Amino acid sequence: MQNYRRPSFVLSFLLVFSMLGVLLAACGGSSSGNTGTGGCKSPADISSTTSNSPVNSSVSLDVQGHKTGGAAKALQNVSIGLGYIPDIQFAPFYVAKSKGYYAAAGLNVTLNHGIVNNLLAELALGHNTFAFASGDELLVARSQHLPLIDVSTIFQKYPVSLIVPANSPICTLADLKGHTIGEPGPFGATYIGLLALLYHAHLSLSDVHAESIGFTQVAALVGHKVDAVMGYSNNEALQLPERGFPVRTFNVSDYQPLVSNGIITTENTWQTQPQLVRSFVQATIQGLQEVIANPTEAVQISQSYVPGMNTTTAMSVLRATIPIWKGDGAHPPGYNDSATWQSMQQFLVAEKIIPSAQDLSQAFTNVSTS
Repeated sequence: MQNYRRPSFVLSFLLVFSMLGVLLAACGGSSSGNTGTGGCKSPADISSTTSNSPVNSSVSLDVQGHKTGGAAKALQNVSIGLGYIPDIQFAPFYVAKSKGYYAAAGLNVTLNHGIVNNLLAELALGHNTFAFASGDELLVARSQHLPLIDVSTIFQKYPVSLIVPANSPICTLADLKGHTIGEPGPFGATYIGLLALLYHAHLSLSDVHAESIGFTQVAALVGHKVDAVMGYSNNEALQLPERGFPVRTFNVSDYQPLVSNGIITTENTWQTQPQLVRSFVQATIQGLQEVIANPTEAVQISQSYVPGMNTTTAMSVLRATIPIWKGDGAHPPGYNDSATWQSMQQFLVAEKIIPSAQDLSQAFTNVSTS
C-alpha cells in the first residue's frame, strides 16, 4: 500500500466514520503581488450559533428585506457550518441574512460558527445542510467516500501567501531551497499552500526546513526566527507592515491554481432539493455582491455578528478580501472553474494527498449560474 500524505483533518473523517460504521478561517488577501522594497523583482472551538432577530412570520420581505405586508409563508430551516469563529470574512452570509435575502428566498438560515476539525464529516452525517470549506478539503473527503459536492466557490483565489521580509534574499520560489519556513503545522490551507508553492518550484519538503510554529507567524518573522512564513494575505500580510515591518509576498494563487472556500452540500440534498440549494447559493451571492458594492455598510452589519469587532481592522481585512472574492473578473461571483479544479486535482495526486484522480463532474457544479 502506498503511503499517502494526509493532512491531519483526514484523521477526523476516519475516526467519525469508524465509530458510527459509516462510510475538514480565516482568511483572504490581495492579489496585487509583492509589497515593500528590496532587491527582488515582483513575481507575476468555540462552538456557537449566530443569528439576528428572528423573522416575523406575519410579514413578508422583498429582496431588500423591507416589509411588504400580508402573511408570509413558512420559511424552510437550513444551516451552514462555517468552520471558524465569527469573523468579517463571513460578511456575505451576515449581509444576506440581515438584509432579508435568505428570507426572501424562503429560507430561515442558521449560521453555525466554531472551529470544527471534522466539518465535512459532520455535513455528511446531516449536522448541517451546507458547509463552508475549500476544494482541496472536498476532494480529500470524497477520496474517503463522503458523498459531497461543491455548489459555489466564494473565494475565487486561494488566500494563502508565503511572506518574507522586504530585504530577504528570497526573490523567487527557487530561492526557498535551504531556508527555514514557519507554518502553523502540517494541516490546513497554509500547509497545502506551502506544498503548492514547492510543487510549482519543483522542490519538496526535504529541500527546505519547514518549522511548525503554531499561529505565531508575525512574531516569528519579526523576531527573525525563520526566513519566511506561510500566512493569509488579508491577515499576517497586513499585520506585518502595520507593525512597521515591510514584507514581500508570494501568493499561492499566482503559481498553483487551487479551489478555495465555497458552499458544499451533500449529493443527496443537491439531487432531492435542487431548488433549496439554488435559493441558498443565489441569496448568498446576492449578499456577496452587496458586500463588494458597499463594504462600509457590510462592516456595520457584521458588528452584530462578530463580538468585539474592531471596525478599522475589519475594514482593512475586508478591502483585502474583496479582490479574492472577485478573482480575475473572468467569471461571475461564486463560479466553479473546471480548469482550476483539474489543476488542483493533479497537484493533490502528485503530492499523494489523495490517492488517485476522481470524476470531477461529480465533485462540483455551478448552481449560481444554472
